[in-house]
Amino acid sequence: MSQKDVRQIKVGKHNIGIIGLKSIIEEVANDFAGKPEAEIIDELLKRFSGKNYIPGNIREEYGKAFLREFNKFIGRPYEKEVFEGLEVKVLGQGCTQCDKLEQELMHVMAEFEIIADIEHVRDIKEIGKYGVMGMPALIINGKVKSVGRVPPKNKLVKWLKEAQEELQKEEVKNGY
Repeated sequence: MSQKDVRQIKVGKHNIGIIGLKSIIEEVANDFAGKPEAEIIDELLKRFSGKNYIPGNIREEYGKAFLREFNKFIGRPYEKEVFEGLEVKVLGQGCTQCDKLEQELMHVMAEFEIIADIEHVRDIKEIGKYGVMGMPALIINGKVKSVGRVPPKNKLVKWLKEAQEELQKEEVKNGY
């Protein structure tokens, strides 16, 4: 199984790497189109369990996430992923600067107790979707903050705290 066959999906509040996502979804789509959702979930869980560790206590969460990806693939309506906390992405194929940015972000988040889901996007096709022309690139809650360099620590702190404040204001506005 190649590294290209690993994709991240949102399971509950976390991004999880799943082996064989595309190929298994394609197989199940061919074999189970038109079947009841419960049957599709059972089959997806069975097939993914062969290549991935699925903890028993959150098996239902995995089933919902797999069904969401299945429905996206076949063009059916699906439940959107729920994002809680900040969503931080480092775009870069794994060069020294990309890895340094990821490490700096982790240190800042730990030091300032900032809760965020951090993802390092290495696939060039996925990176291209963001329209950035340099790497590393930093995306915080969907907004491009930096391209082509590792920003200084004070900038990372500022951007993360601003994004955290925006998120808190949005939660208050929506009654959470």
